Amino acid sequence: MNAKTVTPHRHGIHHAELDWRVDDGDVEAPFSTAYDDVYFSRQDGREETRFVFIDNNDLPRRLADWHEPRPFTIGETGFGTGLNMLCAWACFDEYAPAGARLHLVSTEKHPLTRDALERAWRSWPQLSRQAGSLIAQWPPAVAGVHRLQLDDRVTLDLHFGDAADCLSRLDGQIDAWFLDGFAPSKNPDMWRPELFTAMAIASRTGATFATFTCAGFVRRGLAAAGFRWRKVPGFGRKREMLRGERDESVPPASETLSSRATTPWFQPPPVMAVGHVAVIGAGIAGTSVAAALARRGSRVTLIDRAGIAAGASGNPQAALYVKLAIEPNLQSRFYLAALLHTQRWLARLDPQRQWWSDCGLLQLAGDDRRRQRFLANYDLPAAVVSASDPSHAAALAGIDLAQPALHYPQAGWVDPIALCHHLAATPGIALRRTELTSLRETQAGWQLQLGDGSLDVDQVVFATGHASHDWLDGLPLQSVRGQISTLSWPPHADADTDTDSASALARVLCAEGYVMPAREGKLTFGATFSPNDDDTAVREVDHRRNLDELARTAPALAGQFAGLTTADCTGRASVRAASPDKTPYAGPLPDTGCWRDDYAALGKDAKRRFDRPGSHYPGLWVSTAHGSRGMVSAPLCAELIASRLYDEPMPLERELIDHLHPGRRIIADLIRGR
Repeated sequence: MNAKTVTPHRHGIHHAELDWRVDDGDVEAPFSTAYDDVYFSRQDGREETRFVFIDNNDLPRRLADWHEPRPFTIGETGFGTGLNMLCAWACFDEYAPAGARLHLVSTEKHPLTRDALERAWRSWPQLSRQAGSLIAQWPPAVAGVHRLQLDDRVTLDLHFGDAADCLSRLDGQIDAWFLDGFAPSKNPDMWRPELFTAMAIASRTGATFATFTCAGFVRRGLAAAGFRWRKVPGFGRKREMLRGERDESVPPASETLSSRATTPWFQPPPVMAVGHVAVIGAGIAGTSVAAALARRGSRVTLIDRAGIAAGASGNPQAALYVKLAIEPNLQSRFYLAALLHTQRWLARLDPQRQWWSDCGLLQLAGDDRRRQRFLANYDLPAAVVSASDPSHAAALAGIDLAQPALHYPQAGWVDPIALCHHLAATPGIALRRTELTSLRETQAGWQLQLGDGSLDVDQVVFATGHASHDWLDGLPLQSVRGQISTLSWPPHADADTDTDSASALARVLCAEGYVMPAREGKLTFGATFSPNDDDTAVREVDHRRNLDELARTAPALAGQFAGLTTADCTGRASVRAASPDKTPYAGPLPDTGCWRDDYAALGKDAKRRFDRPGSHYPGLWVSTAHGSRGMVSAPLCAELIASRLYDEPMPLERELIDHLHPGRRIIADLIRGR
């Protein structure tokens, strides 16, 4: 609910400490110097994985028989080089039917660097296709969940951090476990009761596990958490190993690890049919949801009276930008995850960078003490953010700058119109340029009355921006008008000016406003911020504000336009929606009246426990209030909604999903006595 502070170590984490050793067959393999253990058998690591994890979880048969709309889900402790996960992917490709999907969830406390990962996979040409997809999307060493779309049917969620901690925050359920990692004698901190309990809570009915170890405390820990185990022959020289399954007659040792015990209102609604889904709104929020659902197999009707990217998503360029709080909080954790996710997502959608650019972004930061405090609090790798003094910032920007900056090398800009059209062209999506006039619940789902007829669907997602006021029960929203300005590039020349000498901006530059690198003969900058204003007419006074802000942000760049006035500007105004806490709403639509009645006692006792889960309108979902950072936040929110509809593991930790829940303001207001 509130943006609670979290400890700095939740962000930056340390890479693995490696040595490289060569066996008698000249096969090079990584060795952990920190844990004094191998990552896999140097005799035949792939065969060991097949024997221990693939066969002892009976995956060939189970995958061949898989015909569910949700993906088959494998959980792993200890990603390492990814050998187990990529072997599971290869098994899926070999045995699963064409319509099946696979979801992989793996934890890793000390991830390899990208270079080390690439080096490790040189010895496995048989899996070069899978390894190439993994390496191309490999995330920086930042704690949290990183979703990788390995191919159209296979998703990998990497949870960077301590295994027990990560799995206790997992919102999702597992069909088969690979209980791996360094040997219990080398890494006892991982093989502890909290890990086994978290596994039990996250296990589906019939979930199985396999592990190479037979250590006594591992057997006892599994049994105490509610797993049945048995010894079976081990691989190679190892005499025995364990396999087993979740014992449904034994509850997990501790239900307190699940946050639903204290936040029942956030309990997800029951899974419903997803054959046909209507998405209302064809901006970045709507088209990203539509594409996420269509990729999973839904038939999607995308509804927007004005067409694709006609509203706030219709600017010629949008910054891929986040402004993180100096003190880490839930909101900043979400936006950091969203920025990293969006960069990977765009690279997969448009690898040639035709309509987006990860050119980098400079956030001007004049207060050195605040900047240093920010960097210390987050402890992030330089691949995510680093400090630049004025001379270095100027070199990165390509223009003179007088201030230091924070450099986000993976940020940049995107053409929202091209992006939204690309997403709307995903197979399975049909656009209807019409207006939603009403909707009513039916026995089979929802019936929508449209300007051009009616439509029956299973579920509905509202991605209607500031127009959400008309449809979303009880969600506080604020309309915020923003106007951008554009000037022709290169600058108009007079008799004494050589336009070839114009200094071009190389990176997005942000302060109180922003300015983009020039594209297609236009320099885009802005934007004004006018709360509670829904007028979309372009105003001369706002062009003046943008020009003044450009002069403050980048005086060297603005100086190249000397003599130009607001009459030389073109521009565009649009209206965005913002929530009171400036975090998007993404999730199921709560029944506000029921929540206020069911949880009214929170007004007198904020720690009051409730058994009743939150009441939601069945099959109604929300992705809105993305504000000025929707190009970053909307894609990850789309994955969140699609994952929930398809009963998949979620792409964020549980507390961040709850932070995005559309009902969070209801609970906050009840606690505050409002």
